[in-house]
Amino acid sequence: MGKARIIEWRKAVASPLILVFGSEEYFSSSAIRRIRDELKGSQAGLEIYEVEAGEYNSGDLLNMISPSLFSDPKLVIINGVERATDALIEDGKLVDIDDLVDTTLIFQHAGTSTRGKALLDSIRGNDRAVEIACAKISDKDKPGFVQAHFLEAGRKYTQSAIRALVDAFGNDISEMAAACDQLLADSAEQIDEQLVDRYFGGRIEATSFNVFDKAIEGHSGEALILLRHALQTGDDPIRLISGIASSVKRMATILNDPRANATTLGVTDWVFNRIRKSTNGWDDEGMIRVLQLVADADAAAKGAERQPEYRLEQLIMAIANRGRL
Repeated sequence: MGKARIIEWRKAVASPLILVFGSEEYFSSSAIRRIRDELKGSQAGLEIYEVEAGEYNSGDLLNMISPSLFSDPKLVIINGVERATDALIEDGKLVDIDDLVDTTLIFQHAGTSTRGKALLDSIRGNDRAVEIACAKISDKDKPGFVQAHFLEAGRKYTQSAIRALVDAFGNDISEMAAACDQLLADSAEQIDEQLVDRYFGGRIEATSFNVFDKAIEGHSGEALILLRHALQTGDDPIRLISGIASSVKRMATILNDPRANATTLGVTDWVFNRIRKSTNGWDDEGMIRVLQLVADADAAAKGAERQPEYRLEQLIMAIANRGRL
C-alpha cells in the first residue's frame, strides 16, 4: 500500500486529493487559502464548493466532483471532517483520484477526535494524495515561525524583534501572524525591536509575560500597573492568566526536577535560562501557594466570580513575594 506525501502548510499547492490535518486553525486556513488563490489565479472559471462535513448528505460529493457541462475546473473543500456524517465517510472512501479531472478535493480535519478515521486512512494510504500538516507548534518553535514569515517575504530582521513579537503575541498564532504582516507592510529596510515597539509598544508593555517578569523581579507596583493597563485596554483576563500560568508551571517544573532542560520544557535555551534564574529564592511551599492562586484566578476569570481582576492582583502580589504571605 502506498502512503500520502506529507508537507508543511507553507508549501501547500494544488493537488487532486488533499488532506489538511491538524488543530492549528491558522495553519489549516492559510494552507487552504494558498491553494484557493493559486487555482483562482491560474484557472479561469474556477467553480468553488465549500461544505461543512457535519451537514453533508449522501451523494453530494459525487455531484460536486463530476465534470460540469462546460468542463470548468473545480475546487471542493470539505471542512470539519472530525464532525463528518456517516454518508461523507462512505462517499469519501469511494473517491477515485483518477476521477478528479481538473478537480482539487480538500478534506480538512482538525485532529481533535477520531471521527472519520476510516476516511483519513483511505486518503493516507494513497501515494498520489497529499497531507498538509497543521499541528500546533510548541513555544520552542514559535521564534522559527516568525522568522519563516519574514524570510518568505524576503525581509531582514533582528533576533530581538523576533523575541519581542513572540513575547507579545505568542499565545495566539493568528495574532502573531497578523502582527508580522503589519510589520511587513512597513517600508523599513529591517524589522527590528524599535519597529516592533513603534507598532505594538503598548501591547508589548502590557503582555502577560512582562507583567510576570516585573512580578518575578519583586516589582509588584510596576507589575500591577502593567496588569491594569492590559485590562483597561481590553486584554482578555483568561489569556493573561494563561500566559502567567505557563511561566509559573515551568518554574515549578524546574524546582521539582533538577534534570529539567530546554528540551523537556519545549522552549528555547534563552527562555529556559530566564525561567531557571526566576526560581532563585523560591521554595516548595511558596510555589504550591502560587499554583493554587493561579487555579483560583483561572476559575474566577471563567465565571466563578464577578471580579476576576481581584484574583489576578492577588496572584501578582504573591509572585512578587515568592509565594510568601
